[in-house]
Amino acid sequence: MKVFEWPVRVYYEDTDAGGVVYHTSYIRFLERARTEWLRSLGYSQARLVDDIGLVFSVVSLEMQYLLPARLDDLLQVHCSVEMAGGASVTFGQAVHRGEQELARGKVVVACLDAATFKPRRLPASMREDFN
Repeated sequence: MKVFEWPVRVYYEDTDAGGVVYHTSYIRFLERARTEWLRSLGYSQARLVDDIGLVFSVVSLEMQYLLPARLDDLLQVHCSVEMAGGASVTFGQAVHRGEQELARGKVVVACLDAATFKPRRLPASMREDFN
């Protein structure tokens, strides 16, 4: 299983009044990493909609918060495909500061038709790229 890494700097807007990363900010970090992972494979989300008529939607999210990140920390967000099914992809993701794991998550996204928002099969070429 290949792991994609994306750097994220913690900004003021990501934190609470005490300078600690707010729990929902981690979810945005995971989303950014998945988007950049797709881009690294040559898939722009805008082009997927325009050219193929495909969108992804989060259908399940599980998070564990282990240690706090703080204002100005430089983090690494890890992203790997655990399973690419017929119409869904399951990701294992984690947020690290150096060697410390701060949070981990499991995210399931559905592959949907952009016009109807009904499930559709992941194109075979994409499934191959994802594995």
